[in-house]
Amino acid sequence: MPRSPHTLFLISSAALFFAGIILLSYRAYAWGLLPMLGLLILYLSGKNNRSVASLYLFFLIGFLIFQWATGWINGWNISKETNILLNRSFLIFILFALAVSQWMSKEKVRFSMRLPDWSKRISMPSHTISLPLFLLIGLAGSSTIFIPLIWSEGISESLFLFAIGFTILNATLEELIWRGVMLSSLIRNTSVIYAVTVTSLGFGLLHLSIGIPLLLSLLFSFGGLFYSIVILKTDSIYPSIAFHMVMNMGMVLNGWIN
Repeated sequence: MPRSPHTLFLISSAALFFAGIILLSYRAYAWGLLPMLGLLILYLSGKNNRSVASLYLFFLIGFLIFQWATGWINGWNISKETNILLNRSFLIFILFALAVSQWMSKEKVRFSMRLPDWSKRISMPSHTISLPLFLLIGLAGSSTIFIPLIWSEGISESLFLFAIGFTILNATLEELIWRGVMLSSLIRNTSVIYAVTVTSLGFGLLHLSIGIPLLLSLLFSFGGLFYSIVILKTDSIYPSIAFHMVMNMGMVLNGWIN
């Protein structure tokens, strides 16, 4: 069955978006401009779905600035920990670029900043469970990241303080970008499945920019899928930020981020 122009637009724009993330992550800036040009052409080619093309395009513009800024500080005489924290704080450039896209598309920026409704029941395939139990199960699963610390020789105060700073910056900004703006905007303009797929894969691929191999970065997409499910089930971004913080804290304390 032939695909509709709408479907072809969504597939091609997502492909350009992913290509842009990959190329810019490897700092192939000249090649990275080509997907951005393609998204600009899609944006100008018609009035329908402009907000989707705009979202992808401005994300890549913000990511380009992020990459330039992180490359710039690499020449500074600062500690590795300070460099990493500055790197994570520069994610604000992507968030700001997305806010510009939302403004141009005349859409409100929605972060789902409401608190969870603790009396809500979460629908599962064959039953429902209470929201507190759902979150407790998620927290228990996320906390397994700390298991390797059982065999650790101890955690220094400096590492613990660095872990806190990294966790707050990275988890909060990444969730605001991917689940706060990207997911909510795509759901308003496309299907839930499309929105979850794009944001989960994009979230995983963005880890290429911090030196994580492609296969492992794609595995991070399952984390993005989990966080998307959490926010869709709870209608609140706070649980996904909390789970993300748990994972980031464990990764730093385990020495996987340095």
